[in-house]
Amino acid sequence: MFKDKKILVTGGTGSIGSSICDYFTNNGCKEIYSTTTNINKIKSNQDYIKFKELDLNNIESLNLNKIFDFDIDYLVLNAGLNRDNIFLRMSPNDWNSVINVNLNSSFHLLKHFTKHMVKKRFGKIVFISSVVAHIGNPGQVNYTASKAAISGIVKSLALELSSRNITVNSVAPGFISSNMTDKLNEIQKNDILERIPMKKLGNPLDIAKAVGFLCSENANYITGQTLHVNGGLALI
Repeated sequence: MFKDKKILVTGGTGSIGSSICDYFTNNGCKEIYSTTTNINKIKSNQDYIKFKELDLNNIESLNLNKIFDFDIDYLVLNAGLNRDNIFLRMSPNDWNSVINVNLNSSFHLLKHFTKHMVKKRFGKIVFISSVVAHIGNPGQVNYTASKAAISGIVKSLALELSSRNITVNSVAPGFISSNMTDKLNEIQKNDILERIPMKKLGNPLDIAKAVGFLCSENANYITGQTLHVNGGLALI
């Protein structure tokens, strides 16, 4: 499906990021690149991924031309950070670090890679957003703000890049079995399941398949959209 193509997936060591990388390599993608804040986090079974160590919280101070001395066909902006707290107790650092990693870093990565996509008149850009960007979530004002902003970026950037054969979309996962949900206790998990019509958490592969669809030829006429993958939690 993705023969001779190259992809960069930020945050490839996490549950969703690694699943996306697996899906693309299993479907013939030629080269898989990813980012991590710590090379030591790389799992032994991820040797097929070409990792670049990158601190998304301080990306402005980095030379991206040196780090990413290659072009790509697909850019998946998946890396995310959460620093949850009720707003009155949220520190400026909690706010800034989440906005920097989840939102501001995308600006710099897009600036670097889209110019190459424009030159070759091809590219697929997919953001990983979240259902809470559309329904809100107490204790996550910073996280929901960073994810909600993605909707505006997707629409405006899609309008700018469409004439260059570049699509821009996002996938908004609901509650997915991941590093974040592993931290929940049984009471919290049961409360979540009660809210989901399908009565189960999503699988990281569900998100990987959605990203794969948006990067495939089947989605060539889809741009500026958000694909909701949430088991019916929010019908948007």
